[in-house]
Parts: sequence; C-alpha cells; structure tokens
Amino acid sequence: MSHWMARLGLSVAILGAVSACAHRPTHQPSDPLEKVNRSVFAFNNVADAYVLEPVARGYVKIVPRPVRLGIGNLLSNLGYPAVIANDLLQLKLVQAAKDTGRFLMNSTLGIGGLFDPASAAGLTETDEDLGQTLGHWGVGDGWFLMLPLLGPSSNRDLVGLVADGYAQPINHVDFEHDDEVRIGLLVLGALDTRAALLGTEQLLREQFDPYVFLRTAYLDRRRNLVHDGNAPVEEVEYEEFDY
Repeated sequence: MSHWMARLGLSVAILGAVSACAHRPTHQPSDPLEKVNRSVFAFNNVADAYVLEPVARGYVKIVPRPVRLGIGNLLSNLGYPAVIANDLLQLKLVQAAKDTGRFLMNSTLGIGGLFDPASAAGLTETDEDLGQTLGHWGVGDGWFLMLPLLGPSSNRDLVGLVADGYAQPINHVDFEHDDEVRIGLLVLGALDTRAALLGTEQLLREQFDPYVFLRTAYLDRRRNLVHDGNAPVEEVEYEEFDY
C-alpha cells in the first residue's frame, strides 16, 4: 500500500507542472498540441486501416468466439490486482473487497481467469486505473494527447498508464522465457482489444471531424469514469450578440 501511495504522490507532483487541478469542460479541451495530435491521429488511422483492423478481422474469423472470450477473461484477470489497488487508493473499501473476491474466484474456480464465474455470482467487473485515481483526488486532465498506436490520452492518463503498466503482476513474475511471454501477452492484449472495437471505425469515419469527435468522446468517457457515472453537468458558455 505504501508503494502505491508513493507512486500516487510522485504522479501528482509531476502532473502539477502540466495540469490544472480545476476541471476543464470537454467542449473546451486543453489541446495546445492539436497540430501534432492530428498528425499522430492520421498515422494511427493509416496503421489501423492497413494493419490492425485486417489482423483483428482475421483473428475473429479464425479463432472461435468461446476461445476469444476465454482469452479476454484471462487478460482481464491478469490485470485485476491493479484495479484493486486503485480501489484502495480511492478509499473504495467495499468495492475493493468485492473486486478482491472476484479476482480470487476467477483465479481459482475460473482456472486462472479463463472463465468468469464471479460475474454469475454477482461480482461484476469494475474499471479503475491510476488516471481515475488521480482525477478522483482532484488532478485535472491536463493536455489532450494522441499517442502513436495507443490512441487518445491526456497528461494525467499517460502518467497513470505508465504506472499501471509497471504495476502489472505479469511484469514481476519470473518466467523461463520472460521477454517472449510478456511480448506475447502484450500482442495478444492489443489484438483482443482491437477485435472488441470492430465496427466502431465506420462511426468515426462518418463524422464531420473525426479527430474532434474522438477527443470529445474520450474526455467525456474519462470524466464519467472519474465520477463513477455521476459527473456534474457541464455549463456551456454562449457568446452574446447584438442584433
């Protein structure tokens, strides 16, 4: 617990230089790197159209759905200790207890997480990460960022992404072939995530400005997660005109 609190303190200190603690409405995002972000966004679209999407479609076509479901369950369960840690950092003690029970049940009865008996028992999956934890304690989004291949993020969420990635138990377990196992799981995770998003690319292409649409959707979703689905209503300021 002290390790996680120290990491949280370090993250807050880093973000203090780049992110205002006051909330910035998603209709007025802080995006000083928009030109760079749009270039990265264009690169991501090309990479997705010619590599990621075709590979994901092949994965869905070749791998039976029950197998893909098991892979998704396994990957989710491997990263669940980080969810529990962020429950504790946000002082969500009841949720932490339930998530611990979910992890233990799926790790044992679910054969390492391949199956999900916990959901059937009423212990549903939750989504907590360090970016949400920082937001929970008042750290603002900071700048909007478009990361190569990884997609939309922010100053706050980027710090959380790095910290959560380092904290994954898979990075601290000794395997006979460490690098091969970790790289394999990383590739499998990316493939599983992209396969789950098949069909959404058409919605993005239909938008007048896909970049602005994705930026707004991302910031709205992250704000909703930080507030556990009860985000306060944003007030939109309109300019007054004389007629």
